[in-house]
Amino acid sequence: MCLHLKLVKFQRLKSEKNLKEKNMNNDIEIKNFLKKYSQIFESKNIVEDLISLKDKILEINRNNGTIYIFGNGGSLAIADHFAIDMTKNAKIKTLSLSNPSSITCLANDYGYEEWVKKNIEYFVSNKDLVILISSSGSSKNMINAAKYCKAENIFLTTFTGFKEDNPLKKLGDHNFWVNSFGYNLVENIHQVWLLAIVDMIIGKYEYPAN
Repeated sequence: MCLHLKLVKFQRLKSEKNLKEKNMNNDIEIKNFLKKYSQIFESKNIVEDLISLKDKILEINRNNGTIYIFGNGGSLAIADHFAIDMTKNAKIKTLSLSNPSSITCLANDYGYEEWVKKNIEYFVSNKDLVILISSSGSSKNMINAAKYCKAENIFLTTFTGFKEDNPLKKLGDHNFWVNSFGYNLVENIHQVWLLAIVDMIIGKYEYPAN
């Protein structure tokens, strides 16, 4: 009986030790995760780059141009979020052209790699500004759209991550790059940067939803 109780106590202590070590490892992982975010937020020239994009957007708006923004998957959701906040809150006309019927029509007729380019052909002029988001910077539809913008002298801003010399970044007039290969981290940073532009134009970061 005593041996059994000692064994139970030993197993309980071992379990508590393992749990403590696991929690400690989790704490370290979370701290490292947040440290990575902090390093990116404080990356070189980011404040100047955000101000520069804000000023370019205001210039396009003053000249009766429109902001167009595109992405795939999670980046498309970010594009939609930015477009509605810019239009509703900052009063800057911004479109993501993410209607499923339009995307599937163009993808079906011309191929998925062409739907962004086709939308730009139909709607965008060189008085407008195009923003392309791609975590990898390697999405074919974004690269094709970027090449079209370059050929038509349409000002292009890119938001990418992964490799610093990614193909999309090489084609942009103004580029935002996240130094990470983590999709969630890259996409989260993109969204923070883009929504910061909205608040910078409004002039404050706390305001009523309407």
